[in-house]
Formats: sequence, C-alpha cells, structure tokens
Amino acid sequence: MASDPKMIPQSGLLSAEANQAAALAAYGGVLTVDLDAIIANWRKLEKTAVPAECSAVIKADAYGCGAEQVARALSKAGCKTFFVATIEEARKVREAVPEAALYVLGGYFQNTGEHYANINCRPVIGDLNELAEWDVFCRRTGWSGGVAVHFDTGMNRLGLTLSEAQAIIPRINAGDHGITLVMSHLVSAEQLNSPVNAKQLAAFRGIASEFSGVPAALANSSGIFLGAPFQFDMVRPGAALYGVNPTPEADNPMQPVVDLKARIVQVRNVERGDSVGYGGTWTARRPTKLAIVAVGYADGYFRAASSNDGTRGAEVIVAGKRCPVAGRVSMDLIAIDITDLPPNAARRGHMVTLLGEGITVDELAHHFGTIGYEVLTSLGHRYARVYKGGNVVEPLTKPEPAPTTEQPPSAPPIEQPTSPPPLPS
Repeated sequence: MASDPKMIPQSGLLSAEANQAAALAAYGGVLTVDLDAIIANWRKLEKTAVPAECSAVIKADAYGCGAEQVARALSKAGCKTFFVATIEEARKVREAVPEAALYVLGGYFQNTGEHYANINCRPVIGDLNELAEWDVFCRRTGWSGGVAVHFDTGMNRLGLTLSEAQAIIPRINAGDHGITLVMSHLVSAEQLNSPVNAKQLAAFRGIASEFSGVPAALANSSGIFLGAPFQFDMVRPGAALYGVNPTPEADNPMQPVVDLKARIVQVRNVERGDSVGYGGTWTARRPTKLAIVAVGYADGYFRAASSNDGTRGAEVIVAGKRCPVAGRVSMDLIAIDITDLPPNAARRGHMVTLLGEGITVDELAHHFGTIGYEVLTSLGHRYARVYKGGNVVEPLTKPEPAPTTEQPPSAPPIEQPTSPPPLPS
C-alpha cells in the first residue's frame, strides 16, 4: 500500500497497519493515488493508439499526483517517453527514470543548454530564435542530445508558424538535423465535431510530410479518441492518465485515480434559523447536525463549492452517504449537513470522502466552476500522500540518505553520446 510502515516509528504492541494509522492521524486529510489505475489508464490509451507510441505528460507534479512516483510506475509498465514543463521538473523526473526520453515543453532559453545536457533531456522549441540559440549551444559544445520542434496549427500560443516551418525544412534534407520529434497541440480535441480539429489535422499532416523520418505527435488525451488520423507516430496523454474524462460528450473510459479524505474535527448542532459560516449565507431550515471537516480552499477545495440559501453546493461522502456542504468553504474548514445520518454515524476523528466513492474529479470540477485539470493540480500539500499499487512503496517521510564518499552514478544516456560532452568553463 501507500506509505511504507517500515518508515514509521514502530511499537512492538501495534501492527504495521495500526502504526500507519497512527502516523496518518497527524494529518487533517489523506490523498491516496492509485498507481495501478494510472497504469491501467495508460495501457488503455496505448491500446487505443496502436501502433503509435504512447508517451505520458507528467508536468505539474503529474497533475498533482506525484511526478516521480508516476514516472517510475509508468516506466516499469513500458512507457519510454515523458513530457514535463520545466527543467527543474525534468531534473526530478530524471532521477526516477534515468533511461527514458524526456522532453521539456517550456522551451529553450539562452544559457540553459548546460542544464539540458547535464540531465540528458530535450527542449521543445517553438520559436526560430530559440532554435538558433540551441544550434549555437550544440555547435559550441558538441552536444547532440536531440530537440523537439513545436508548430502552431491553430492554438496561437506557442510554436513556429506554418511559414516558419518552410524555413527549416532544408535542414532536414541536409541530414544530422538533431530533430527527434515534430509536434503540435489541438485546440478543441474534446469536441468531436469541432471543425477546428480537421483544419489542424490537415495543417499538421502537411508539416509531418515535410519532415520525413522524424516522428510526429499531435494528439493529447482527447485527441487520441478522435481516431487513427490524429495519432501519427506518438500520442501525448496527460489528464486522462489521472482519471479526467477525455471524452466529455460520452462516459468516462478512464479509471479513477485519486481518493481524497479529510477528518471531522467537530460535530455540532444548530437551531432552525441559525446561519453557518462566513457571511451567514446558509441558514438552517430545521434543527441541523453539522460535521466540521478539516479541509478548505488552502487545501485546493475551492470556495466555489460553497452553498447558500438559494444554491446547493458540493457534496461529500459521510458514512457511505452523500451529504451537502453547508455555507461557505473557508481556508481550513468546511461544514457538512449530516442531519439525515443515523445517530453516531459520524463522529470526531472520522474521515469523510471528498473525491472517490462515486465523487469524480469531473463532478468536483463542475462544483468548482473549472476543469478536472485544475482540481488535481490544486490539491494542497497538507494532506498525507499515500501511494498504492505500481510496485512502488513510498514512505510518508523519506529517510535522510546515509553519508557516503562515493559520487552517485551519472544518468545513463538515451540513444545519444555515452555522456554529455565537456562544457566550457
């Protein structure tokens, strides 16, 4: 299961499970990530995209699920290529997957080439100036670690324009071009009938045909379900790996990944006509029993989930039943109406479920007025994080490394030089 009981101080009188429970009691909430579900989602996406390679987007700490743990589990399952947003994210992931191909979506800036070479990762370049600066670095150092080129086919956010694409086609014919991937990004992949999809596909197909021999990638999570024409040589799922529905016009084909629980800190009664929470926006219409739960917007449980006298807010699972939020979500606490539960069904110290037991990421996103991506990436760091499955055991608190005089081994290369070339001082 999740946290490794061996890393928690043991008592000879308690079982490993009891010791873990005692450690978790110090937290107001517990976030459990099911690595087996992430692996199952990746395999489903891989099967859908055959024969294209299925990579994994693990930026933003794997959408809040833990980039190192997710990368390690997916690598064991067979994933060979990962995408992150920044060099610092890449540095952490590289330790977990030393042999994977690793792309940094944030692009290349002058004087950062050494960072890419040191951890053997590849920038995703979307500007001719970036490409020129990268070429200067490679010529100066002899580095040949590879680069992806991003083309804008309609997002108007990042990427070379179609006319700029024509300017770099000659380097493909010259050979030794160093481009290991060409890619673009879909604007409305979740909308099956969006005319933008067809326009982007046509534009990218033209680009891919010019870069003969270079793998091409267009489809994100939703794009995979647009069919084989969108899948090219590689697909880049992100949110779908973590249980967000990539096909919002149909049932979710992905398994839920995150279970989030928080602790009841108090049970109290209020009279009919009493208000609850900041602003007094929710009024009890009957004698009401409330459970006060240790979670709030500081933990990523958005204030938009609040309820008032005219609007019902989000729900949580208490003792197996759905119960509504009562009043405003505050920074550290929410109130839950548990009046309809049997006596003593909910007591101080019990846990309630915020995500899981039928409450999906997409449902919570609806109450938050946002999308599942933001829900996951907003999950706070005051929860105990527990991992299950994936043949990965993670302690609640990692032990300090033992002192050693030996240097750690350098990361193995990826289809490139045996080690980065010496860089000028």
